Amino acid sequence: MTIYFYHTRDQYACFSNFSPHGFMLDDLYWFTSEHYFQAQKFIGTHHLEAIRLVKTPRDAAKMGRQRTRPLRSDWEQVKDDIMRKAVLCKFSTHVDIKEILLSTGNEEIVENSPIDYYWGCGYDGSGKNMLGKILMEVREIIRLN
Repeated sequence: MTIYFYHTRDQYACFSNFSPHGFMLDDLYWFTSEHYFQAQKFIGTHHLEAIRLVKTPRDAAKMGRQRTRPLRSDWEQVKDDIMRKAVLCKFSTHVDIKEILLSTGNEEIVENSPIDYYWGCGYDGSGKNMLGKILMEVREIIRLN
């Protein structure tokens, strides 16, 4: 069986980066893993704090995608590790969602995004599903600890 998630009102809503599960990371509090991920695109600039403090993950995502901001030069090389760090921290911080992640056993986890072919599976299922892969990696890391 494959576990699909996408919306924050689905059964596995906590797998979404938009889920309201805040955490401390890099000595700062982040409202969601989306806030953390998007802000890291602008590390060392005032944009990081601006993104960290916006109310919703949707706003954080919108700000992070604005190319009027100076995207860090190594972003393509570091984005997967940054996502892994955020997801691991989120699931290590909240026992309830850690249990949900562990309850998936060895099932494949897929972000069923019709528009994202990198983090999700895309409209036709041909996407890389990197967020799903990272969730499965984090599940294994937590299982071993």
